[in-house]
Amino acid sequence: MDSPQGAAVSAVDFGLKGPRGWAFRGVDFAAEPGTLVAIEGPSGSGRTCLLLALTGRMRATQGHAEVAGLRLPGRRAAAVRRISALGPVPGVSELDPAFTVGEHLRERVLLQRRFDGSLRSLLRPRAARTAMARATIDAALDAAGLDLTDLPKAERTSVRDLERLEAMRLSAALALMGGPRLLAVDDTDLKLSAADRAEAWKLLRTLADRGTTVLAVCSEAPEDTLTVRTGTRADASVADGDPTADDMTTEEKRADASAETGRA
Repeated sequence: MDSPQGAAVSAVDFGLKGPRGWAFRGVDFAAEPGTLVAIEGPSGSGRTCLLLALTGRMRATQGHAEVAGLRLPGRRAAAVRRISALGPVPGVSELDPAFTVGEHLRERVLLQRRFDGSLRSLLRPRAARTAMARATIDAALDAAGLDLTDLPKAERTSVRDLERLEAMRLSAALALMGGPRLLAVDDTDLKLSAADRAEAWKLLRTLADRGTTVLAVCSEAPEDTLTVRTGTRADASVADGDPTADDMTTEEKRADASAETGRA
């Protein structure tokens, strides 16, 4: 798999306010192409909403961001979505526990062929299409560091039987099949041992080094990342008695911000 050219990402006073208050606000940063960006903050601080807003999947209500020169919010959100991909994001891009690993991989290849393939590729002989699909899968698995022979039943392993790190690698492989310039991953360090957490960051760092810009939500960012922190200004507003920055749960913030998704 050829490494895509990464996308520069920046934000200026970026924020999203829903009916119950701010999901996030006051976000400022600038990342060069091929940067690993850690979105750090406690659960409920708007980390996931920021991740989705930066990939064109939620519409911000304050400030602006740019991805590969495409301004958000605005009419270029669809273009941002085309050059970005979601890894594991609970409630948005989750693996189906009833599927096997192989079923997920084959389904993604078919979707890529259906929506992103050229007419020429669709008209190729079946044997050629099969070979191309296998090559795409193998390249994505290699990039994500997932060896099917290490799984209990190889590609017939059910998703529900995967370890947390294995599931993350599979989600990353599925996202990488489209050759995205920007990859977004939620809950990078959730429910991982120290060793697995180090492996997860190693994977994302490798993808960034190959040219893909990576946005990764976490509770604690490694020192060698560009770190964007959420919650700080909202916390200060609560202390100052600002009723628009009330302490909402993660579920409430996602639900409120999701109301903006259709307008993104």
